[in-house]
Amino acid sequence: MTRKQRLAILGLFGFVGLSLCIANHGAKVTAQNNSHDPTWWTKYEFIRDNGGDAAPLSTSSTTAGGNVDVSNECGPQSETFIAINQNKPKILAGGSNEIFRLPMRGYFSTNGGGSWGGVDLPLPPANGANGIDFGSDPTLAFDTQGDVFYGYIVVFFSNGNGINGTEMAVAKSTDGGKTYPSVNFFSFENGTNHFNDKPMITADTNAASALRDNVYIAWDAASGGSIGGGVRVAASSDHGASFSVTRADDPSGPGRAIGASPAVGPSGELYVAWNDYAANAIVFNRSFDGGRSWGVPTIISRKTLPFDITIPAESFRGALVYPSLGVDASNGPHRGRVYCSWMDLTVANVTDIFISHSDNNGQTWSSPTHVPDQFTFPVDRFNHWMSIDPVNGNINVAFYDTRNDTTGARYQTDYYLARSTDGGVTFPGADLRVSTVSSNEHDCNGVFPCQGINYGNQQGDYEGLTSFNGVSYPIWTDSRRQLTSSSGCRRPFLMEEVFSASVK
Repeated sequence: MTRKQRLAILGLFGFVGLSLCIANHGAKVTAQNNSHDPTWWTKYEFIRDNGGDAAPLSTSSTTAGGNVDVSNECGPQSETFIAINQNKPKILAGGSNEIFRLPMRGYFSTNGGGSWGGVDLPLPPANGANGIDFGSDPTLAFDTQGDVFYGYIVVFFSNGNGINGTEMAVAKSTDGGKTYPSVNFFSFENGTNHFNDKPMITADTNAASALRDNVYIAWDAASGGSIGGGVRVAASSDHGASFSVTRADDPSGPGRAIGASPAVGPSGELYVAWNDYAANAIVFNRSFDGGRSWGVPTIISRKTLPFDITIPAESFRGALVYPSLGVDASNGPHRGRVYCSWMDLTVANVTDIFISHSDNNGQTWSSPTHVPDQFTFPVDRFNHWMSIDPVNGNINVAFYDTRNDTTGARYQTDYYLARSTDGGVTFPGADLRVSTVSSNEHDCNGVFPCQGINYGNQQGDYEGLTSFNGVSYPIWTDSRRQLTSSSGCRRPFLMEEVFSASVK
């Protein structure tokens, strides 16, 4: 969720929402709940009033303009993630939010992303009579046994009286994401002090680690007051059957975090980074005992944007400052190096991707550098993700980019990939254009409902990326087929779809 969505939910919990309006280099950075902003309450009202879409009749992907439409189903999807089985790298698993449906959507491929199937993820019973619940915020990871773990949050709504809780979910698949017969629901919060949001999952796949195949999921437990909240990390040493939860930020603090991202080092070191929007910094912590205890949080970098920013390409939602953490697990010269990337505002008043690294387990960090190409005209980059190739140690960063909007409006986006082969010092050569057709999430183009292409989530807060042995697999929200009619759908168009590609 964005901060706008979170503030709306906190208001329903009875919290006093915080507003933020800071001028930075001439840009107005807003994080307020306006009536037109997308919220999960809006999604609840839409489904309550119109009913949710039925499960897709087809679970087959299709090729569109040289890229793969992974979802290829009725209604909009957004906010994507992807993972690879390192022992069988043709096997991929992915996930996305469903906007007109309640469950999370899972995807699976056995041919390196050439084609995909789809499946719904489990939801628990609703909390209370006549209530509903739905999933949000997908994240996936494979362990060394070939099991894939799909993490998400569950948001519980009462019968028109507000949100009455959130909890974490980790579903497990033993067949590469084709089915998820078991799911662990835990850390339920009824909203009296905080709610769970923005999970990210990882697994220890390092051969030299004594904690190999431990599963870790980190999230921010947002607080609307002076209690609760914080950065939570749940660890499982029994293949997802149970999780123990600790707090990685200041345990006595109120918690002012968004977007926790975990990663594991070659010897089992557990790291997590997050956006501390009160301190306006990317913050980091580490554990050397599988998440049972944590050190003192340190700052990776100060920044300009506290939380999110409204940019032309996201006319309704706002682009979130979200860190992505990774570790070089290869046998190359930078083995063990920890990397963190994030979006921030530049002195040119556009959004860009920055990266920093540490060679001493996160004690100190390099000065941030720009990741992608630089231009003499305004270009926004946002919703990035980073993946460190475990075979060759290359740093891969994927992101939305507005460079191909020749009108100068910065409405149209493409998805791009940047690579570094020298430990993140430079990103030589031109960025690789991944999407073969531009998307436009700003203009209406005659689509119903006519409020820009805003079906409640736009691109979401992040997109996914995984890399292995020189091949990267980005996955993103794409609106090129928004006017494509789809038979058997209650609404006439496909709207926003999940797209992917294989990039060498």
